[in-house]
Amino acid sequence: MDTMRDRFAPVVSQLLDEDPRVAVVLAEIGAADFQETMRRHPDRVVNVGIREQLLVGAGAGLALTGLRPVLHTFASFLVERPFEQVKLDLGHQGVGAVLVSAAASFDWPAGGFTHMAPGDVALLDTLDGWTVHVPGHPDEAETLLRHAVAAGDDRVYVRLSLQANRTGRAVDGHRLITVREGRSGVVVAVGPMLDAVLEATEGLDMTVLYATTVRPFDAAALRRATASAGTDVVLVEPYLAGTSTAAVGDALADLPHRVLGLGVGRQELRRYGTVEEHVTAHGLDAGSLRERIGAFVTARRTVSTGA
Repeated sequence: MDTMRDRFAPVVSQLLDEDPRVAVVLAEIGAADFQETMRRHPDRVVNVGIREQLLVGAGAGLALTGLRPVLHTFASFLVERPFEQVKLDLGHQGVGAVLVSAAASFDWPAGGFTHMAPGDVALLDTLDGWTVHVPGHPDEAETLLRHAVAAGDDRVYVRLSLQANRTGRAVDGHRLITVREGRSGVVVAVGPMLDAVLEATEGLDMTVLYATTVRPFDAAALRRATASAGTDVVLVEPYLAGTSTAAVGDALADLPHRVLGLGVGRQELRRYGTVEEHVTAHGLDAGSLRERIGAFVTARRTVSTGA
């Protein structure tokens, strides 16, 4: 199976051919995938070199001229390193762009912590007006890329990852998808965490919701699910643990509820290892998730029965 990033250049190259408003700004990473497209559109495919602040500034400048810029590099270089430009050049000036990242939380462990970005979505959460897509399969990545580019002048972040579910779902860039229904709590699986969550909750009487668009958060779908499954909610996110707990709290603010946020821990793992080892170390494998989710549900039953 191809990866999410494998889909990126072909999809965006097609959009460049079809829409004269689309432009691409690169910071060396990924430039090789756009060589032919750059020859066709030399004025709308720009490689600024290893200058990530300029990447965002140039994209904002293109947006000010009326273009729809797509900016691409690793997540740590796209969101964290040029955060001031993301905040000011895009947000403060009120212009839009599509930020498409690669490497996710720890897709390239050998690159070290400089190439990891578990805090990217949480960092964007400090800013107003961002849409955040977290696809869990290459097919979903293609759909959400097209949604993002077509989203007028909105500011959109598309988080691509090597981690992926076995099959894609029919995502629409807005709503949570109900994958399984139960009566003893709700688990929200984000992007590539769905397969592990389904395995972890097999046989548990829990509703599983699938999220590939986490901002804006689909509060209405969560409330509908909790009406029958109860207001114990577990979030399983492929980035910093607890990133969306506030969004869940806001959605259920008028109801007694409990929230467990699972994801990448804050502790830096200095023995970089493999992707699979990072997944296990952060407790995001199916076995660890089942243990942690089971303990959360059991704690609620113990309290309610007084056992």
